[in-house]
Amino acid sequence: MKTITIAFTGASGLPYGLRTLECLLAAGCKVHVLYTQAAQIVAKQELGLTWPGRAEELGKLLRAQYQVADEKQLTVWGQQEWFAPMASGSNPGDGMVVVPCTMGALAAIANGNSDNLLERAGDVMIKERKTLVLVPREAPFSALHLENMLKLARLGVVILPPNPGFYHHPQTIGDLVDFVVARILDQLGVPHQLMQRWGDDASA
Repeated sequence: MKTITIAFTGASGLPYGLRTLECLLAAGCKVHVLYTQAAQIVAKQELGLTWPGRAEELGKLLRAQYQVADEKQLTVWGQQEWFAPMASGSNPGDGMVVVPCTMGALAAIANGNSDNLLERAGDVMIKERKTLVLVPREAPFSALHLENMLKLARLGVVILPPNPGFYHHPQTIGDLVDFVVARILDQLGVPHQLMQRWGDDASA
């Protein structure tokens, strides 16, 4: 069973994050959830969801939403909970994804800031050479954004903007979301069947 940290920030694109969470749980992963105060605002604005400020309460809400019986499979951590597993290189887990990722969070990780648990967890992933996937939702990118992304890419971080393709003939918004989430799961090494892979013959 893989252990994955997933973080939600205040960038637009929370449907990508929640679908990723759903797929990680369906694949049997143990998931640690981090979220910022700005992510609470996005949850309300984009999806009409009211997320509590306390991590423990959000954990209960998400476990009920995704029908997770085992509290250890889905744990939500506050931004100042420095005893959380992913805060130390001795227990980093198998990977981390920030989806959606603000330019602020990306810049903080690129510069080694550790002012909160999200930033520290990203720092740990890099130093322990674990898989870190950042899904930056911004347009257009400034030169500063691109410089930070290049810096991270050179450190082995996966920069995965949520740019859906159309060759799979999407019929719904969910199809577009799944296109991106499939790429995220591939980078994390988590199996899925969200879409047919290029070159596979569906009739075979």
